[in-house]
Amino acid sequence: MTKVHYKDPKLKIFSLSSNRPLAEKIAEEVGIELGQLTISHFSDGEIKVNIEESVRGDHVYIVQSTSFPVSDHLMELMIMIDALRRASAKTINIVIPYYGYARQDRKAQSREPITAKLVANMLTMAGASRILALDLHAAQIQGFFDIPVDHLMGAPLLANYFLENNLHGDDCVVVSPDHGGVTRARKLAEFLKSPIAIIDKRRPRPNVAEIMNIVGDVEGKKCIIIDDMIDTAGTITLAANALKEKGAKEVYICCTHAILSGNAKEKLEAAPVEKVIITDSIVLPEEKRIDKIEIISVSQLVGEAIRRIHENRSVSPLFSEKFNILD
Repeated sequence: MTKVHYKDPKLKIFSLSSNRPLAEKIAEEVGIELGQLTISHFSDGEIKVNIEESVRGDHVYIVQSTSFPVSDHLMELMIMIDALRRASAKTINIVIPYYGYARQDRKAQSREPITAKLVANMLTMAGASRILALDLHAAQIQGFFDIPVDHLMGAPLLANYFLENNLHGDDCVVVSPDHGGVTRARKLAEFLKSPIAIIDKRRPRPNVAEIMNIVGDVEGKKCIIIDDMIDTAGTITLAANALKEKGAKEVYICCTHAILSGNAKEKLEAAPVEKVIITDSIVLPEEKRIDKIEIISVSQLVGEAIRRIHENRSVSPLFSEKFNILD
């Protein structure tokens, strides 16, 4: 596809340090160059952001995944928002491919913080005008913000991969690794016209999961496990093993956010899975890559969303299976 220069000079896209490769792809999709800025650190670790071009009266989009190191990337984003506000940007739109602290979205026990809400408050108070997020861990996080939130889904992109590789229909089963992911699994299953199954698990303590039961018929089927993120890979690899034990023919894993902390790489290498399909919402360093992993880009999805928002057009077609993001 030949890119054309976007004609409105009042639209600008900046990248902070968490995922510049994705930001460059997004800017290319939109048809503009990334804005110029420098990020530096004082000797004690303080972050300094300097915007090297005028943004007065502009509609600015900042691309920043709040991935590892989460707090540093979040603080960098807050400083950038403040700099744009003081430089008289007309709107400050935050593109968050991966929203850190999203798992702290409720009080699971006494005296716990709801950090996802705290982060939402901080971004709003700093001066953000709008949030453009991708596959938030919990849908209620949208309601944590008092500014507009456009919540994009990775399921259409993942569905396109499986459709292109002839993994769909009754021969396949879309599997949710827990009860909380059933809505996500059902959405992918609708795209693939496949049934769903659910892993019933109990988590005795954080980052430790125990498989209890599989609800659904997986014997002789090609199973596609979908989750919003893979962190330690404990849950997802236990699910893959359980599916194989129940007679699954093949197992595939897909997710939007590949955190892959700790020994997740080794767990995925040892797991009985054919492929692990992820997106580039988080930069995956070379040392975490294995042959099983295939990366699909969210740049076209996000770029199209930015164009539609800037032109005051509906974003909802991006959620429809009729909208082929690969066209």
